[in-house]
Amino acid sequence: DKIRLIKHRKKPMNLIYPLNVKNEFVFNSSARDFTVEEIPLYEFTGEGEHLVLQVRKKDLTTWEMLDIISNHVGIRRRDMGYAGLKDKNAMTIQYISVMAIHEEKLKVFTHDKIKILSTVRHNNKIRVGHLKGNRFNIRLKKVLGIEKDKLDSVLKWIKANGVPNYFGNQRFGTDGNNWVDGKKLIEGTLKIRDRKTKEFLMGSYQSYLFNGWLSKRMEINHLLEKFTEAETEQVVKLPEGSLKGTKSQPNFFKLVEGDVMMHYPYGRLFNVENLEEEAKRFESKDIAPAGLLPGKKTNRAEGVAGLIEAPFAEDINLNGARRYAWIQVTEIKKTYVEEKAHYELSFVLPKGCYATNVLDVLRGGQA
Repeated sequence: DKIRLIKHRKKPMNLIYPLNVKNEFVFNSSARDFTVEEIPLYEFTGEGEHLVLQVRKKDLTTWEMLDIISNHVGIRRRDMGYAGLKDKNAMTIQYISVMAIHEEKLKVFTHDKIKILSTVRHNNKIRVGHLKGNRFNIRLKKVLGIEKDKLDSVLKWIKANGVPNYFGNQRFGTDGNNWVDGKKLIEGTLKIRDRKTKEFLMGSYQSYLFNGWLSKRMEINHLLEKFTEAETEQVVKLPEGSLKGTKSQPNFFKLVEGDVMMHYPYGRLFNVENLEEEAKRFESKDIAPAGLLPGKKTNRAEGVAGLIEAPFAEDINLNGARRYAWIQVTEIKKTYVEEKAHYELSFVLPKGCYATNVLDVLRGGQA
């Protein structure tokens, strides 16, 4: 139950990492204790042939919600627009779009798990990814005495440093093995006709490889907290001198030569050449490391970073991409309800990022 402080002359507070903290709390992924609200990428125009609906749903997947509304209107699901897929086991507020000619039918829409909160005209159909981020509201239960203080300490560290950007369990299905079918599809040993299902499963395998790479990088980060650069190189089987200049970096996530970086929270890609300079930019939250979703048409890591990435860089007949390996948690607010032992937490993450990463670090888990 101690927070380990690694001393550094300039900014010791940036190197506090809750390495040995194990926090006990109860979190129920339910509409009562978990709310997700989309933050649109831009303001809607108020005019145009499309109608944007702000919809609140619970105990439904986004697909199920779209099916219910499309059946009411009398259109195909693919004729509707949406920005992102949201959890079933949560209260979610998101934006979808339909053609404005269906406005009258929507005025009489009712459903016990779906409520249309507002509508506004817009020029375009909403597309996947048209989000600035998501706001999460989470209630943690059975947070007693010292647990509250420990959560405060870890949350302070998260605010200053951020969290690893693993794909969440939602990506891998109830049994966590969607990636297995995805791998079989890529290898040609499994055939599925439905294009969306096929792409989702293959994307799950890309996500599995990304998580594997990120776990390897987090292993290196933890080792560098305890051991010298040379000792860490021996443990992870890297050539001598590969990790030179990493241990002195101010960030918990250590950059290596050849890493692919991305301007944060969005922007162009480039490879690390000057470790010291890019580590400072990473500390200032100007850039962040980007891991590989293997496939075609994507930047590859070079040098030392390329050696670490190679086991996870499989040839996949999908377009590849880079994804932030480390993200910032912003607009953090917390309230402790002592009489109920509830720790109520609100924060914003970039689009495509999972609240479970924040919860795991609060527990003292995967980071």
